[in-house]
Amino acid sequence: MNSLRLISHNVNGIRAALRRGLHTMWESERPDVICLQEVRCKVTDLPAGTFDGYHTAWAPAAQAGRNGVAILTRDVPERIATLSGEAAVVSPDGVIESTEVDTVTNRDLAPFATEGRYIEVDLADAPVRVASLYLPKGAVPEHHARRPEDADTPKYERKMTFMAGLSRYLKVARRQAADTGREYVIVGDFNIANTKLDLKNWRSNQRTDGFLPEEREWFTEQLGPRTLVDVVRQHHPDQDGPYSWWSWRGQAFANDSGWRIDYHLATPGLAASATRATSLREADYDSRISDHCPVVVDYDLTRLS
Repeated sequence: MNSLRLISHNVNGIRAALRRGLHTMWESERPDVICLQEVRCKVTDLPAGTFDGYHTAWAPAAQAGRNGVAILTRDVPERIATLSGEAAVVSPDGVIESTEVDTVTNRDLAPFATEGRYIEVDLADAPVRVASLYLPKGAVPEHHARRPEDADTPKYERKMTFMAGLSRYLKVARRQAADTGREYVIVGDFNIANTKLDLKNWRSNQRTDGFLPEEREWFTEQLGPRTLVDVVRQHHPDQDGPYSWWSWRGQAFANDSGWRIDYHLATPGLAASATRATSLREADYDSRISDHCPVVVDYDLTRLS
């Protein structure tokens, strides 16, 4: 494989996304790898033909209708790992296959093992390890301004615990990928807008979950010229956005009052190979597949040393 088109998409329930035209987007973009978040169902609940053309590693949440992540690849991945050591593996014709799944975890990530929040695969046709992430939201649905008395809520504390565990694991993941001659990229919904460029109304959201100082500080600490690069921001250094999430409510989408909370964070070698990096914002409100739009990056693998 000389090039890799990688799409990350929080589908906010894959069955609803399929009804809204998810396959049409896939057919238009023709991605090599698709990383999904918030699939919200078991793989056996999906209609025939959902995975046409792709092998799928599927890590649902134990709780029905919640969370769940997946990675779709053209070829059978060489390796699959999740926080629980469990995943469903589905062939392009919908047959569930038996395969070994590794466990990746640490003390802080262990409580989230059955929540369907992280899955990684080693691609068979490219020297890349790809991870799909759904980081805990930390708040009630829809981003909301917190009052002083809301500080240290249980949901927010769980989010911070997950972030601490993920930070430690990212160091391990990068090292292990490098030891096997692979680049590493983690994509998905981080539920954090990192800078003022990453949300439209940043002034009024400075006490809002997803844009709190400690969240932004954590995110920035994950980035560096020798660690992970925010690939979309690399390609749009001074642009507001491109946003990836808009509320279903009101005129947020029409006014492009969004948040950029869906990312591609890649090791420097892979990031340097990116030739296109953007959000695939739908043309209008009625065309929306989810409250998140897909985020796509094209990587030129011939540039990898």
